[in-house]
Amino acid sequence: MEDQEKYTEALIKLYSGLERQGPGDPGFSDYILNQLPELPPNPRVADIGCGTGAGALILAGKYRSKVKAVDFSNDFLDQMMNRARLEGLEDLIEPIECNMGNLNWKLETIDLLWSEGAAYIITFEGALKAWRPFMAKNGVAVISEMNYFSNDVPEVVTQYMKNIYPGIKTESKNVDLINSSGFEFLAAHRLPLKAWWENYYDPLRENIMALKDSSDEVMQAVIHETEEEMKSFKEHHEDYGYTFYIMRAV
Repeated sequence: MEDQEKYTEALIKLYSGLERQGPGDPGFSDYILNQLPELPPNPRVADIGCGTGAGALILAGKYRSKVKAVDFSNDFLDQMMNRARLEGLEDLIEPIECNMGNLNWKLETIDLLWSEGAAYIITFEGALKAWRPFMAKNGVAVISEMNYFSNDVPEVVTQYMKNIYPGIKTESKNVDLINSSGFEFLAAHRLPLKAWWENYYDPLRENIMALKDSSDEVMQAVIHETEEEMKSFKEHHEDYGYTFYIMRAV
C-alpha cells in the first residue's frame, strides 16, 4: 500500500502543472461536442476523471451549466479550480474528489457524461456499468478508450499492452460492449496524432527533463515507464490509440 501511495505521489508530481494528464485537443473536443444529439436546456453535465480540468472547462464554457468534475487527486482539482477562476468559470465547476467507480449520485441525473482518457482505470466495461445508472433518459455519454485499431496487431504491441493495459480491446468489441450495457452506440472518432504529441507528450517531456536528476527511485521508475510509453506509441501509433465513443442511454 505504501509503495502504491509513493507511486501515485510521483505520478501526480510528474504531471503537475500540465494542461492535460493525457492526450487531447480542445479543437477536437469541440468537434466531438458539435456531433452530439440535441441536449436539454441547461444540461446536467459530468466530467469523470477530469484531471486539471481541460475537458471540464470546455464543457462549462460551452453549455454554461454546472459541471460535476471528478478526480482522485485533490492536487489536480485545485489546479483545475485555479484555471477556472482565471477563466471566470469557477461558479460552474463542482470539484469532486472520489473514486470514479464508486460515485454516490442520484440515479438518472446526468444529461451529458464526458470522460477523457480515464475509463481504463476501472476498465471500459466497468465504466459503462458503473456510470450507466446515472444517465438521464436519452442522456448522452462521450467516453474515450485506448483500443486496438484492428485485429491484426504486432505481437510486440500485444506483449507491451499485457503489462500496461491487459483489458485493451478492439474498437468493434468496445462497440459491442456499449450496445450491451444499456447504451446505443452512435459514433466513434479516433484522436488525432497532434493531440498526443503537441498537447501531451511534448509538454510532459519538459516535466521529465526537470525531474530527470531526481534521486527518488520511484520517480525514476515512473519516468522510465513514461518514456517507454512514448517510444511504443511513436513506433506503433497506427496499431492503437484513443477512440472517442459517442453513445446514448436507452
